[in-house]
Amino acid sequence: MPIKYIPYTPEPIEGQALLDNFTRTLRYKGNYDIKGKLIRGMPLYEMQTVETFGDKEKAKQNLVIRGECVSACAYLKEKGILVDLVYIDPPFASGADYSKTVYIRQNPKLAKALKQAEEELEIEDLKSFEEKMYGDVWNKEKYLNWMYENLCAIKSVMSETASIYVHLDWHIVHYVKILMDEIFGEDNFRNDISWHYSGWNKKLKVSFEKRHDTILYYCLDDEGANFNSYFESYESEEEYIKRRKQKPLTDENGRRYVLSDAGNGNRVKRFLDEAIRDGVVVDDVWDLDKLNNSALESVDYATQKPEALLERIIKASSDENMIVADFFGGSGVTAAVANKLNRRFIHCDVGINSIQTVRDRLIAQKEKPNHVRGDVDFSVLEIKDGVSLFRNPIQTMEKLKSLVPGLGKMEGLSDFWAGCIESIKDGTVPVYLPDLKNSECKILDKPFMSRILHEHLGNLPFTPSRVIIYYVDVVDISEIEDFVKADKSTLVKIEFRDLKQLLDDIVIEDTADFEVSEVQEELIPEYKLVIKSFMSDRVMRHINAYNQKCELNSKGKKFKPIVISEEGLELIEWLSVDCTATEGEWHSDSEIKIDKLGFVIKNGIKTKEFWDGAIKSEKKPLRLKIRNICGDETVWKVE
Repeated sequence: MPIKYIPYTPEPIEGQALLDNFTRTLRYKGNYDIKGKLIRGMPLYEMQTVETFGDKEKAKQNLVIRGECVSACAYLKEKGILVDLVYIDPPFASGADYSKTVYIRQNPKLAKALKQAEEELEIEDLKSFEEKMYGDVWNKEKYLNWMYENLCAIKSVMSETASIYVHLDWHIVHYVKILMDEIFGEDNFRNDISWHYSGWNKKLKVSFEKRHDTILYYCLDDEGANFNSYFESYESEEEYIKRRKQKPLTDENGRRYVLSDAGNGNRVKRFLDEAIRDGVVVDDVWDLDKLNNSALESVDYATQKPEALLERIIKASSDENMIVADFFGGSGVTAAVANKLNRRFIHCDVGINSIQTVRDRLIAQKEKPNHVRGDVDFSVLEIKDGVSLFRNPIQTMEKLKSLVPGLGKMEGLSDFWAGCIESIKDGTVPVYLPDLKNSECKILDKPFMSRILHEHLGNLPFTPSRVIIYYVDVVDISEIEDFVKADKSTLVKIEFRDLKQLLDDIVIEDTADFEVSEVQEELIPEYKLVIKSFMSDRVMRHINAYNQKCELNSKGKKFKPIVISEEGLELIEWLSVDCTATEGEWHSDSEIKIDKLGFVIKNGIKTKEFWDGAIKSEKKPLRLKIRNICGDETVWKVE
C-alpha cells in the first residue's frame, strides 16, 4: 500500500482545445471528500536506496529510479524537488515489440587459448537470442489516458521556468499535441521539431519513406529565461558548402563569400570565413545521424537515441547545475549527456535492464584519461510499490498468466480479461489481471469496480456464475466488497485476489558455487573469489525455447544449437563483491563486466583481457552479486 497520496498540481490549463474521443481518468487526481480529507492522489511509496556512487551528498542530487513515472513524480513532489528540463521518449503506440539481443559470453576456460592464438571474436560469430523488453501495443484511447496521467504528474514537478520535450513519431504525435496543449497550454508551445535521420533507400509504392521523428517542445516561461540560442559551427569550407548547399563566389579582392537569404526577396553578402566562424542558428529541422552510425556510443538498447540529439536539447534549454529529468529513461542517454554537461539528472524507468544500462554507462564515463572511478556521483533507488517485477512489465505479465492455475484463452473474450479457468463447480470463470504496463489499472477503487460491473461483465459472450478479479493496490477491499453487494446489478459472484501473492512466486533465484582465497599480487595481499559454476534456470528456459524454435524452422536441415558448458560461466554478464556490508544498500567495492565479445571491463575501465572466472578485491568479500546475461541479479553471502 502507498504511504499516502499526493495530489496533482497545478491542474491542466482550462479553455484549450480538447480531444473528445477518450475519457480522462486521473485516478490519483487528489479529490477531497465532504470533510475536506484527501482521499486520493499520486501514490507515494517507500523508496529504497539500492546503491550510492561517489560522494554521498552529491549522489542525492542525481537519481536513477526504478519505478513508474507517476510514483517517481510523487516522490519528487514530496521531497520538494522541481526539475528544470524534461525530455521523455515514451512508447510511440507503434504496435511494435522491442527486444534485447542477449549474447552468450565466452567460456572463461577457452579465454587463455584464444589469447594465445591472438584471436578476436567477430560479432557475427557470437551466439545470441532475443528477449522481449516491452510491447508498444496500445489501444489508442488507453494510450492517451496513460499519457494524460503521466504528463499531469510530470507537470506537477516542473519548475515555473521549466521546459519539456516529448519525443514521438507519426503514429500518435498529433493526438498528443492536442493533449499537451490542454495540459501545458497552447500558448506555451514553442516548436514542433523534426528529427530527420538517414536510412535504407526503399522503393515504396503508395507513400514517401518515413524518416523522421517529432519532438514537441513546450516551455512554461513566457520570457524564455532558460532558453539558449543554439549555434551550429562548421569544421571547414567544404562542410559549410555541403550542408548549406551554397556555392561560394569571389569578390574583386579575392575574398570568398556567399549570398544569404535575408527575407522579403533580399540577398545579403556574407564572407565565407565569417560564416564558418559564426556558425548558423539551429532551426526546427534537425539532421542528425541515428545511432547505427556511431558504434562506439552503442549500449545495445533497442530504443537508444544518439547523444548528439540530447546534447542539443540540454544545451538549448538548461544551464549548468540545473536538473534534467527523463521519466522513460531507456538507455540512459539523457542522464549520460546531462552528467557530461555538468547538469544534475533524474533517470526513471520501470525495466531493470534500463536501470542496469544507465548504471553501467555512468560508471564507464571518462572525462579525462586519468579519470578514476567515483567521480560520477549518483544514487540508484527503487520504488517499493509491492509489485516485484520480473525484468520488465511485459515479461511479468507473460509470466503471470502461466502462474494462474488452469488459465486459458477463449474466443470472443475481450482484451480486458486475461482468460478463463474451467471449474467443475462454477463452469467457465473469467479472470482479470491488472495490466502492469498501465498504472491506471493498478488501483482497484469504486469507479473501476463500477466499470467492471456495468461494462465488462455485460460484454462477456456468456453469463458466468463467478469471475476472479486480481488487484495490486486497493484502499479498502472490504469497502469494495460492500460496494459490489450494494450495487445489485448482477448475480455473478465476484472473487477478489491479491496479485502480489502471485508476483512473489515469479522470481526463481540463480545458483552459484564459488570459493574465496587470499592471494599475493605484487607483494600486496588481495582476495580472489573464483566462480566454480553458475546456473540460471530462467536463462536456460530462453535458450531451450530458442533451440526448439530454430529446430522447427530448420525444415530438416542441420542447425547449430546454443550449448552451454557444464560450468555455465558463459551465462554471467556482470559480477560485483561488497566488502563493506553484509546486508542493506549494496557497495560495489570491486566489479567486473564481461562485454559481448568476452572482454573484461574492470570497475568501469575497458580492457583487452578475457575473463578468467574470478574477481579480486583488496578486502575480504562479504557478499557477491551476479547479473546473468538476461539481466537478473542474485546476491549471495560469502562465508
